[in-house]
Amino acid sequence: MGEKIKILIVDDIEATRENIGKLLEFHHEVVVIAQAESAMEAIKQAKLLKPDVILMDVNMPGMDGIAAAEIIAADVPGINIIMMSVQGEQEYLRRAMIAGAKNYLTKPFTSDELVQAVRQAYSSEKKRRNTQISDSKQPQKGKIITVFSTKGGVGKTTISTNLAVTLANKCGARVGILDADLQFGDVALFLNIMPKATMGDLVRDIDNLDSNLLESYLTKYNEKVKVLSAPFRPEQADSITGDHVVSVLHTMVTMFDYIIVDTAPVFNEVMLSVLDSSDCILVVSSLDLPAIKNVKLCLEILETLNYSQEKIKLVLNRENSEGGIQTYEVEESLNSRFIATLPSDGKTVLGAVNRGIPFVVSHPDTVVAQSIFKLATAIVDVEANAEVEENAKPIGMVKRIKKMFS
Repeated sequence: MGEKIKILIVDDIEATRENIGKLLEFHHEVVVIAQAESAMEAIKQAKLLKPDVILMDVNMPGMDGIAAAEIIAADVPGINIIMMSVQGEQEYLRRAMIAGAKNYLTKPFTSDELVQAVRQAYSSEKKRRNTQISDSKQPQKGKIITVFSTKGGVGKTTISTNLAVTLANKCGARVGILDADLQFGDVALFLNIMPKATMGDLVRDIDNLDSNLLESYLTKYNEKVKVLSAPFRPEQADSITGDHVVSVLHTMVTMFDYIIVDTAPVFNEVMLSVLDSSDCILVVSSLDLPAIKNVKLCLEILETLNYSQEKIKLVLNRENSEGGIQTYEVEESLNSRFIATLPSDGKTVLGAVNRGIPFVVSHPDTVVAQSIFKLATAIVDVEANAEVEENAKPIGMVKRIKKMFS
């Protein structure tokens, strides 16, 4: 058996400390090395014993648990603190995360909930230490992929959500989604998740922003995909600036391999800040004339902003929709080729949206899902990206893509 996780239990009520100990005693990978009945005693025990995890009650006489957590996080870095309280309000969670806590449990909790929180905190810290040891160079940062268009209704959110899930499920990447359509964002709806907090809530804590705090505002879609949702109300967007969004993105690149940014069809301060921060901008078009006209103007504006051609990639949605305009005609008009084309499949796409299940999960064998897989390949694989740009008919990639996603 491997090394056990050493735990310090801190609560001013003896019966509570004993009950928590009993919840842990049947799990052989953990061991309670000490108990403390006050915040001051917890600080002393932490410095002396250096436990792996501290289970700290919030409300204690004298110094409270949050103040103690802040001191311990500063004086004995590397100890994972899990706060405990009968109160589950967002304000307590926020304060705990700012103080350096890694998790927050609301009493009463089960043995499984407790041990899962302990394992998660310990595992996270262990990975962080291993990363620091194995990579003494500048930490590798995640790539920001922004899905953008100056025309609404072209499928940006559909592409954003399905691309994010594909990068996670097929490539094993950690993916964060930022819904930067701040007034009318629908990412949470498309993924059938109910966020407890949004970008509108986060800006109140922007001066304290770090990865631990940001984590408390993210909503989990699955183990590898997490979302920072747009505000619930359109008027809340007024309090969010470009600087706020840049701070969030700079933090997210330390937490994820890819950050997918869904956007509003506008050029404003927030959108320009997003575009400036992006490693890749996927400009989405469809085959209708208004979309083509708006995308052409979009590309002209991006050029005046001095964005490199390598940064801007075109994606065509609803390629086989009726209308008389051919793909090659659009490419000639835009003087650029599409790195990916998605067919029109209203039955699959609308059904997936209405159920809140990305079609790459619900219907992975459809042509539209396979097109998202190819788009993900073009983003992940530099060589594949170059091949798509160089060949008018990307048939040479098919075998390679199928092999990667088989």
